[in-house]
Amino acid sequence: MAEIKQEIKDINRDFYDFRYEESENDFYRIESGLTPDIIEKISDEKGDPQWMREFRLKCLDIYNKLRIPNWGPGIEGLDMEKIATYVRPKTQMSGKWEDVPDDIKQTFEKLGIPEAERKSLAGVGAQYDSELVYHNVQNEVAKQGVVYLGFEEALKSKEWGPMVQEYFMTLITPQDHKFAALHGAAWSGGSFVYVPKGVHLSIPLQSYFRLNAKGAGQFEHTLIIVDEGADLHFIEGCSAPKYNEANLHAGAVELFVKKNAHLRYSTIENWSKNMYNLNTKRAKVEEGGKIEWISGSFGSHVSYLFPESDLVGRGASAEFTGVTFAGHGQSLDTGAKMVHLAPNTSSVITTKSISKDGGESYYRSAIYIDKKAKGSKASVSCESLMLDPRSRSDTIPAMQIMTDDCDVGHEAKIGRISGDALFYLMSRGIPEDDARSMIVSGFANPVSKELPLEYAVEMNNLIRLEMKGQL
Repeated sequence: MAEIKQEIKDINRDFYDFRYEESENDFYRIESGLTPDIIEKISDEKGDPQWMREFRLKCLDIYNKLRIPNWGPGIEGLDMEKIATYVRPKTQMSGKWEDVPDDIKQTFEKLGIPEAERKSLAGVGAQYDSELVYHNVQNEVAKQGVVYLGFEEALKSKEWGPMVQEYFMTLITPQDHKFAALHGAAWSGGSFVYVPKGVHLSIPLQSYFRLNAKGAGQFEHTLIIVDEGADLHFIEGCSAPKYNEANLHAGAVELFVKKNAHLRYSTIENWSKNMYNLNTKRAKVEEGGKIEWISGSFGSHVSYLFPESDLVGRGASAEFTGVTFAGHGQSLDTGAKMVHLAPNTSSVITTKSISKDGGESYYRSAIYIDKKAKGSKASVSCESLMLDPRSRSDTIPAMQIMTDDCDVGHEAKIGRISGDALFYLMSRGIPEDDARSMIVSGFANPVSKELPLEYAVEMNNLIRLEMKGQL
């Protein structure tokens, strides 16, 4: 497996903008930069078990030895000496909605979550900065044996701590790249989910991450294990207010999909335009299992995000459906990696990118089909829409095929809004700006139609606001 990951590295480089600022007095923060003393302070603050304390320090050592990845323009503006690695809001975690502070309730109301809870939404977790501040799992889900905990709670649990230790950073290792090592050293908060064998959840679990403090980093860790024959839909939302100094998001997502299990992982991101979004996501899919990635990215100054699916069992499959919107001052470098390591595996990548006002959209993918993966199929389709002459869109696919017994295809298309379509809508009395928004929303429909209704509505609202330059 290590050799396969190295080969992939060789061929491919590795919800909301509420616009208010918080007082520094609203946060407890560990000083900026990274030193063993700072990592020790984080470990003390978290009450880490000894193995995690040692792991953090090991990751810090690896971080200091690795070079900054050659990930393209824009990342040089990130100064880790000015990034606070741990920030705790004054608010303590609550499991009851009535105990949640008003400002957090307002955020959830804009997310539509209170209404969804009245419809018996199974679980919601919210993290502000480095701490989980709201978490709820309703009884009917818990009765099915589903475990949904804050990551730190799971880590220190006698029942689930051994499972966390078994799986933590085994898919995403600190040696993968410098920011993976940074995550291993400075991680804080996140979610742990375990779905027992044969359990099918008919309603999704949800997690929401918000970075409030300026000049700070957020390093949440998400670990999900879907056992044999089980089924889960997990939804993640991310946001941050606007500041004039850089913020960093370097979270990690590790997904384990067991034999004949199914996981849909949906993400809607609208980080503010000062954010460096260097998240790492990876899934391991066993025999007959399936992972579906649904991704909408509408924020950040710079994003580098390439979810990877390792198809390790016969008949395993993966689908990635994503849309990005790059506006003024944004450079979004996104895509997916599919690694076929077993016979009769299949993968599908479908992406849409939109660029406006000089925004830069890059699609980057890697397809690897091992010599053992006979009978496998892979399909890649990427479409880009540029809304003005100043914007940019690039498609950079990479494929390494080690067997003749496979079926692989790639399709790319770059274009602009159709003048005929625009004329048709305007001839029906629709103002030009609204007509353009409608066309762009239709372009992004493959993603929005895969989301629950409230998230699809919010994604279309984000597109509308981006089109009007209000984000």
